[in-house]
Order: sequence, then structure tokens, then C-alpha cells
Amino acid sequence: MRILGIDPGLATTGWGVVEKEGQRIWPVSFGVVKTDSKDRLQDRIYTLAEDIASVAGKYRVDVCSMEDIYFARNITSAVPVAKVIGALTYRLMSIGIPVSYYSPLQIKMAVTGTGTADKHQIQEMVRLHLHLEKIPRPDHAADALADCLCYITNNSGDERLRRN
Repeated sequence: MRILGIDPGLATTGWGVVEKEGQRIWPVSFGVVKTDSKDRLQDRIYTLAEDIASVAGKYRVDVCSMEDIYFARNITSAVPVAKVIGALTYRLMSIGIPVSYYSPLQIKMAVTGTGTADKHQIQEMVRLHLHLEKIPRPDHAADALADCLCYITNNSGDERLRRN
């Protein structure tokens, strides 16, 4: 199974692709899609949706795991991200890729075992889980790989049920 993880953002959206076969998991690729702040909002959102759909097609992903919106402090910055999440979800589902959302807390718990982990702890655990020499860069790509690991943790029982 190929999982596409997405760390959504308007300026930079991180993506990562992880392969899972039985108990083995390994990274396939990761990166970011950036938009120019001088472009119109709708053009930026469209670019993100199309570029992420291209990534999904290139790596033939089966499912998508996306970090859900979090806006405890600044709802103004959350609105554009919510629009990005909606556009990405629509675009991926239109090409047959189911999308699951996970909160930042769920991702932290799945990757580190604690909901109080900081960004560096999460990135280090991503490196360890995926047997990488270095923490993936940029940060948004590492966060997207964490989304993949969260999907695996939260759906491993479902996979066993499908096999039986």
C-alpha cells in the first residue's frame, strides 16, 4: 500500500509517500509544493491541488493521510489553510484516492507515543521509523511523512481484517 501524507499550507504544502508491505515500511519520496504570495488566492489553491494530484499519480498512491486544521491561536491564518484542505481533498477524491484527516495530537501520539512531543522529537522519530540517515528537510516534508506514519498506526487493524 502506498500512502500519501500531506502537511497542508498555503505558502508551502509538504508531501511524503511511504510504502507499507506487511510489517515493513519505507519512504518512497518526499518534498514540498510552494506558492507565490504575489499570486491570487484562488490561483495558489488551484496550483497546490494540481501539483499534489500530480504527485499522487506519479507515485501511484492508494490513500491519503492529511493533517487536519488547527487554529487555537489564529483563525485568520487557518481560513486559507482550510480552503487548501478542501481543494486537496476534492482533487484527490476526484481521482479515486480516499482521504483521512488526523489532528496534530493524533499525529504526535502515533509517531512519538506522546501528545506533548515537540517538532524536533516528531522529526527524529520519523527519521528512526523510516530508517533515514538524516531528518527529512524541509520541515513540511518531514511533517507529511509523520502523517503517513499516523495513517499506518491508525489503520493497521483494518488491514489485518481485510486479509482475514
